[in-house]
Amino acid sequence: MTEMSGTPASGTGVPGRIGIGLQLDAIHMKILEVLRENGRISVAALAERVGISRASAYTRFEALRADGVIKKFTAEVDHVRAGLGITALVFVTVRQQMWKQFRAQLAQMPEVEYCAITTGQHDAMIQVRMADVAAVHALVTERLASIPAVKATETVFILDEVLRRPYVLPSDHGPRQTPRRAPATDAPPPANVPLGKMRFVSAAEGRADLPRAT
Repeated sequence: MTEMSGTPASGTGVPGRIGIGLQLDAIHMKILEVLRENGRISVAALAERVGISRASAYTRFEALRADGVIKKFTAEVDHVRAGLGITALVFVTVRQQMWKQFRAQLAQMPEVEYCAITTGQHDAMIQVRMADVAAVHALVTERLASIPAVKATETVFILDEVLRRPYVLPSDHGPRQTPRRAPATDAPPPANVPLGKMRFVSAAEGRADLPRAT
């Protein structure tokens, strides 16, 4: 497929608009929903699924690509069958003057599948997939610990990945509803909660009262 001319470069357009100058509508969302199920679907099949002409499907698809809404196509691999049956999250505390070094060192670690800078007790979360627990231990205690920018780590092993989607769309949230106003109470605000931070309740509290799945 050829790129469309006269469209803005990826990431430079107005949010919620595509290269042909039209706002993202229900048809664009439906195209993205179909591609989420099968990224290798033909234009003819895509048009049939969405309920539009083949020419319209092609034009809209190319516009989504040109505007950067669709970044790329890739394969989804079964990590267990590929030999990487252990998944772990490593929470990292970074020395604040050494962020540049931390990013550079992390980019050289192909074992790292995902990394995000986070709020809260730790500074970053790293997801790794390894062959066994020993490999995770070696990665954390030898590779990560040897990076001067890393001050401390905390490792959590994932027991089961319940849900994983390639991406989510605004249409997945359904129609927007006006939130109901909570009834007024005279209870004082929770103490010791700094402004701008969230207050979380431990997962263990009230767990016995939750309905059991049947």
